[in-house]
Amino acid sequence: MPKNYVTVESPIGPLMLAGEGGVLHVLAFQSGPRAQGPDPSWTEAPGAFAGARAELDRYFAGTLRVFTAPIALHGTAFQLRVWEALRRIPYGETISYLELATRLGNPKAVRAVGLANGANPLPLIVPCHRVIGSNGRLVGFGGGLPIKRALLDHEQIDGQIDRQIAIW
Repeated sequence: MPKNYVTVESPIGPLMLAGEGGVLHVLAFQSGPRAQGPDPSWTEAPGAFAGARAELDRYFAGTLRVFTAPIALHGTAFQLRVWEALRRIPYGETISYLELATRLGNPKAVRAVGLANGANPLPLIVPCHRVIGSNGRLVGFGGGLPIKRALLDHEQIDGQIDRQIAIW
Protein backbone atom coordinates (compact mmCIF):
# COMPACT_ATOMS: atom_id res chain seq x y z
CA MET A 1 0.00 0.00 0.00
CA PRO A 2 1.37 3.45 -0.89
CA LYS A 3 2.59 5.64 1.93
CA ASN A 4 3.93 8.67 0.06
CA TYR A 5 2.62 10.74 -2.81
CA VAL A 6 3.52 13.71 -4.94
CA THR A 7 1.51 15.63 -7.52
CA VAL A 8 3.35 16.64 -10.68
CA GLU A 9 2.38 18.74 -13.65
CA SER A 10 2.37 17.18 -17.10
CA PRO A 11 1.19 18.15 -20.58
CA ILE A 12 -1.98 16.13 -19.94
CA GLY A 13 -2.67 17.76 -16.59
CA PRO A 14 -1.65 17.06 -13.02
CA LEU A 15 -0.72 13.48 -12.13
CA MET A 16 -0.46 11.96 -8.66
CA LEU A 17 2.34 9.46 -8.10
CA ALA A 18 2.10 7.29 -4.99
CA GLY A 19 4.08 4.44 -3.56
CA GLU A 20 6.61 3.47 -0.97
CA GLY A 21 10.39 3.46 -0.77
CA GLY A 22 10.82 4.87 -4.28
CA VAL A 23 8.64 2.12 -5.78
CA LEU A 24 5.63 3.46 -7.66
CA HIS A 25 2.25 1.81 -6.94
CA VAL A 26 -0.15 4.40 -8.36
CA LEU A 27 -0.17 6.96 -11.16
CA ALA A 28 -3.51 8.77 -11.07
CA PHE A 29 -5.10 11.49 -13.13
CA GLN A 30 -6.20 14.50 -11.11
CA SER A 31 -9.01 15.28 -13.55
CA GLY A 32 -11.21 13.32 -15.91
CA PRO A 33 -13.63 10.45 -15.41
CA ARG A 34 -11.49 8.62 -12.86
CA ALA A 35 -9.75 11.40 -11.02
CA GLN A 36 -8.12 10.11 -7.85
CA GLY A 37 -6.69 12.01 -4.94
CA PRO A 38 -4.39 10.79 -2.20
CA ASP A 39 -5.60 8.56 0.58
CA PRO A 40 -5.79 10.54 3.85
CA SER A 41 -3.24 8.17 5.40
CA TRP A 42 -0.57 9.00 2.78
CA THR A 43 2.14 11.61 3.32
CA GLU A 44 2.93 14.24 0.73
CA ALA A 45 6.58 13.87 -0.28
CA PRO A 46 7.54 16.61 -2.80
CA GLY A 47 10.85 14.98 -3.78
CA ALA A 48 9.48 11.45 -4.12
CA PHE A 49 9.73 9.24 -7.20
CA ALA A 50 12.45 11.25 -8.94
CA GLY A 51 13.22 8.38 -11.32
CA ALA A 52 9.61 7.95 -12.43
CA ARG A 53 9.20 11.72 -12.74
CA ALA A 54 12.30 11.97 -14.94
CA GLU A 55 11.01 9.14 -17.11
CA LEU A 56 7.60 10.82 -17.46
CA ASP A 57 9.34 14.05 -18.52
CA ARG A 58 11.34 12.11 -21.12
CA TYR A 59 8.20 10.30 -22.33
CA PHE A 60 6.38 13.59 -22.81
CA ALA A 61 9.45 15.05 -24.55
CA GLY A 62 9.35 12.14 -27.01
CA THR A 63 12.68 10.61 -25.95
CA LEU A 64 11.48 7.65 -23.83
CA ARG A 65 9.61 4.65 -25.18
CA VAL A 66 9.87 2.12 -22.34
CA PHE A 67 9.52 2.92 -18.64
CA THR A 68 12.01 1.24 -16.31
CA ALA A 69 11.35 3.00 -12.99
CA PRO A 70 10.57 0.54 -10.18
CA ILE A 71 6.86 -0.28 -9.92
CA ALA A 72 4.69 -2.60 -7.86
CA LEU A 73 1.46 -3.92 -9.30
CA HIS A 74 -1.16 -5.32 -6.95
CA GLY A 75 -4.24 -7.06 -8.31
CA THR A 76 -5.81 -10.40 -9.05
CA ALA A 77 -3.84 -13.01 -10.97
CA PHE A 78 -5.91 -12.19 -14.08
CA GLN A 79 -5.35 -8.44 -13.73
CA LEU A 80 -1.62 -9.00 -13.37
CA ARG A 81 -1.60 -11.08 -16.59
CA VAL A 82 -3.50 -8.34 -18.44
CA TRP A 83 -1.20 -5.59 -17.14
CA GLU A 84 1.89 -7.58 -18.12
CA ALA A 85 0.42 -8.03 -21.62
CA LEU A 86 -0.18 -4.27 -21.79
CA ARG A 87 3.50 -3.67 -21.07
CA ARG A 88 4.35 -5.72 -24.17
CA ILE A 89 2.38 -3.46 -26.54
CA PRO A 90 5.09 -1.51 -28.38
CA TYR A 91 5.27 2.27 -28.23
CA GLY A 92 3.23 3.81 -31.04
CA GLU A 93 1.09 0.71 -31.66
CA THR A 94 -2.47 -0.11 -30.71
CA ILE A 95 -4.37 -3.36 -30.31
CA SER A 96 -8.01 -4.12 -29.69
CA TYR A 97 -9.48 -5.54 -26.51
CA LEU A 98 -10.30 -8.67 -28.53
CA GLU A 99 -6.69 -9.03 -29.66
CA LEU A 100 -5.50 -8.58 -26.08
CA ALA A 101 -7.92 -11.26 -24.86
CA THR A 102 -6.75 -13.54 -27.67
CA ARG A 103 -3.11 -12.98 -26.71
CA LEU A 104 -4.06 -14.07 -23.20
CA GLY A 105 -5.53 -17.29 -24.60
CA ASN A 106 -9.24 -16.53 -24.23
CA PRO A 107 -10.89 -14.42 -26.95
CA LYS A 108 -14.18 -14.64 -25.04
CA ALA A 109 -12.68 -12.71 -22.11
CA VAL A 110 -13.01 -9.32 -23.84
CA ARG A 111 -15.12 -7.80 -21.05
CA ALA A 112 -12.86 -9.13 -18.33
CA VAL A 113 -9.85 -7.73 -20.19
CA GLY A 114 -11.63 -4.37 -20.44
CA LEU A 115 -12.36 -4.36 -16.71
CA ALA A 116 -8.75 -5.26 -15.87
CA ASN A 117 -7.53 -2.57 -18.26
CA GLY A 118 -9.77 -0.04 -16.52
CA ALA A 119 -8.39 -1.06 -13.11
CA ASN A 120 -4.78 -0.44 -14.19
CA PRO A 121 -3.16 1.53 -11.33
CA LEU A 122 -0.27 2.82 -13.47
CA PRO A 123 -1.62 4.25 -16.74
CA LEU A 124 1.08 5.50 -19.13
CA ILE A 125 3.70 3.28 -17.46
CA VAL A 126 1.49 0.24 -18.06
CA PRO A 127 0.17 1.60 -21.38
CA CYS A 128 -3.57 0.91 -21.28
CA HIS A 129 -4.10 3.87 -23.63
CA ARG A 130 -2.82 1.63 -26.47
CA VAL A 131 -5.94 -0.56 -26.34
CA ILE A 132 -8.81 0.46 -28.59
CA GLY A 133 -12.13 -0.96 -29.74
CA SER A 134 -12.23 -3.65 -32.43
CA ASN A 135 -13.76 -1.09 -34.79
CA GLY A 136 -10.76 1.21 -34.31
CA ARG A 137 -12.62 3.64 -32.05
CA LEU A 138 -11.25 5.02 -28.84
CA VAL A 139 -13.09 3.61 -25.85
CA GLY A 140 -12.59 3.79 -22.12
CA PHE A 141 -9.74 5.67 -20.50
CA GLY A 142 -9.50 6.94 -16.93
CA GLY A 143 -8.05 10.26 -18.04
CA GLY A 144 -10.79 10.77 -20.62
CA LEU A 145 -10.84 10.13 -24.36
CA PRO A 146 -9.25 13.48 -25.35
CA ILE A 147 -6.19 12.57 -23.28
CA LYS A 148 -6.13 9.06 -24.74
CA ARG A 149 -6.19 10.60 -28.24
CA ALA A 150 -3.40 13.04 -27.29
CA LEU A 151 -1.24 10.18 -25.97
CA LEU A 152 -1.76 8.07 -29.08
CA ASP A 153 -1.05 11.06 -31.34
CA HIS A 154 2.06 11.84 -29.30
CA GLU A 155 3.37 8.31 -29.82
CA GLN A 156 2.70 8.50 -33.56
CA ILE A 157 4.56 11.75 -34.17
CA ASP A 158 7.27 11.22 -31.54
CA GLY A 159 6.91 14.79 -30.45
CA GLN A 160 5.64 16.84 -27.61
CA ILE A 161 1.99 16.65 -26.72
CA ASP A 162 0.07 19.58 -28.14
CA ARG A 163 -0.98 21.61 -25.11
CA GLN A 164 -3.99 22.83 -27.07
CA ILE A 165 -5.36 19.27 -27.18
CA ALA A 166 -4.60 18.27 -23.63
CA ILE A 167 -7.25 18.94 -21.03
CA TRP A 168 -6.11 20.58 -17.82
